[in-house]
Amino acid sequence: MTPAPLAARLSNPSGPLFFPVTAYGPDGSVDLEVYGAHVRRGVENGAAAVFACCGTGEFHALTPEEFEACVRAAVEATGGRVPVVAGAGYGTALAARYARVAETAGADGLLAMPPYLVVAGQEGLLRHYREVAAATALPVIVYQRDNAVFTPETVVALARTDGIIGFKDGLGDLDLMQRIVSAVRTEVPGDFLYFNGLPTAEQTQLAYRAIGVPLYSSAVFCFVPEIALAFHEALRTGDESTANRLLDGFYRPFVELRAQGRGYAVSLVKAGVRLRGLDVGEVRSPLHEPTEDHVKRLAELIDRGYALLEDGK
Repeated sequence: MTPAPLAARLSNPSGPLFFPVTAYGPDGSVDLEVYGAHVRRGVENGAAAVFACCGTGEFHALTPEEFEACVRAAVEATGGRVPVVAGAGYGTALAARYARVAETAGADGLLAMPPYLVVAGQEGLLRHYREVAAATALPVIVYQRDNAVFTPETVVALARTDGIIGFKDGLGDLDLMQRIVSAVRTEVPGDFLYFNGLPTAEQTQLAYRAIGVPLYSSAVFCFVPEIALAFHEALRTGDESTANRLLDGFYRPFVELRAQGRGYAVSLVKAGVRLRGLDVGEVRSPLHEPTEDHVKRLAELIDRGYALLEDGK
């Protein structure tokens, strides 16, 4: 049976959208065996999709060869059970190259990240993402964050572009997102997908869902999948009591800990994976490892999170 198109597979996910970390061995090279185990574990724990080599997966730190190897490993580890969406970024030529590499490696779609370094106008951003979409047959999700911030009019144009199926927000401007959702709904009726891509997106997902952004990325699923699943299920069923208990007791303290260091949205997650028994190595520069005290606090928070699940039974 041919799998349904990516948009249909993502529109009503059965579990969290999983953004695996990239595993490195003791010598700093990519460890594909551990990475594959990490991806398989996520799928077995209920992930609805795997977003490989994206922000949490340190796309910025991978060579093109490492990127291709990791995407292939993710595709192999999922075995077609869930879709694999690969990151793509940098300038237009390189982003298009990464898009083609991801397609060759068997990915089901792309998360197109901001262009490198430059702050472009709307005309340039639109041209960039249209060229990336034209470079591959893979469906593309555009990621708004940092130096790639869009007007509602530009997102309408993106939604009209062949191959672009969704929009992920990592900016956090709810007023802008509401206007984007409204403009696309008015001008391009259909099933355009919206994702909350803020770090620890669970913390803000109640607000995003209220303005028409139903999907979100889950980095904490990497190391506390049961907690991420419980929160996802609470949102799906309208169980506000469970959602608020997890927000108050786990997610808010985690966000406050994450704010203690630059780059902790990646390195603290990777430390959490190691704490749960899978040695995925340290982050690559320019990111840095959390302090010993912060790792200790993370371990205590993980224990508290699982105790909250037991309290809710």
